Amino acid sequence: MNKCNLCPRMCLVDRVNKLGYCRASLDLKVAKAYLHKWEEPCISNKNGSGTVFFSFCNLKCIYCQNYEISFCSKGKIISVERLSQIFLQLQDKKADNINLVTPTHYANEIKKAIILAKNNGLKIPIVYNSSAYENVSVIKSFEGLIDIYLPDLKYYDNEIAIKYSNAKDYFYYATRAIDQMYKQVGKCVFDNNGKLLKGVIVRHLVLPSNIEDSKKIIKYLYDKYKDNIYISIMRQYTPIRKLKYENLNRKLLDCEYNEVVNYAYDLGIRCAYIQDEDSISSSFIPNFDNENV
Repeated sequence: MNKCNLCPRMCLVDRVNKLGYCRASLDLKVAKAYLHKWEEPCISNKNGSGTVFFSFCNLKCIYCQNYEISFCSKGKIISVERLSQIFLQLQDKKADNINLVTPTHYANEIKKAIILAKNNGLKIPIVYNSSAYENVSVIKSFEGLIDIYLPDLKYYDNEIAIKYSNAKDYFYYATRAIDQMYKQVGKCVFDNNGKLLKGVIVRHLVLPSNIEDSKKIIKYLYDKYKDNIYISIMRQYTPIRKLKYENLNRKLLDCEYNEVVNYAYDLGIRCAYIQDEDSISSSFIPNFDNENV
């Protein structure tokens, strides 16, 4: 960690003395840990997903709905031992899984916490919930520890990735990371109650005025994986602050979202999740209040 290379930013900073692009130091920081009821149905399932929100982010999309933790410093510094206890406490609350939200920049600490928790009785599936802007080597290092991968695939066009996330090589790294995720866990496996036990769900958030890029992403995923993964086509984009791109200062139109969903259906996609218009609300954004941390 004296030359941090965990993500494609390759800052190579000494995180003991300097902050890189993600702004995370060596201190493990968490902003909330609770039973989340609003993930995909197979993730939240009956009791809720035991979701742990980590502070900071290596991608930092300008429209991020979790701005308070991805850009700002909300959260509480904890130890690896405390993180492992949080996992076990969520299991005791009947969480259907442990859901690691934006874990990349704390990968080393999280691996230690998972191993420690498993040694102390953690048995429920573990979800790696990521922007997919990952180095393949980091994903490989989680093999055998992660049951479910829940990556985004945000952009196909590099110009859009640069505009909104300052990541000119996003599609290159994200698609290779997703491929490694699929190689590890394979086709989706559910229990008799519809709970996902193993597999990959790729999320795509449809952005206002970016419909053609969304279609390219969906076609890429279906051409490559067919029905072996699920695709979550999200309509929940919610503007939370004024941005310099006017299209991002409005909600997604019904006609835009429906066009993407109809395109996916016409391609032959059936293993997918879609959202209704009630998902477009700031009320679904968690209150990052250090709950259970």
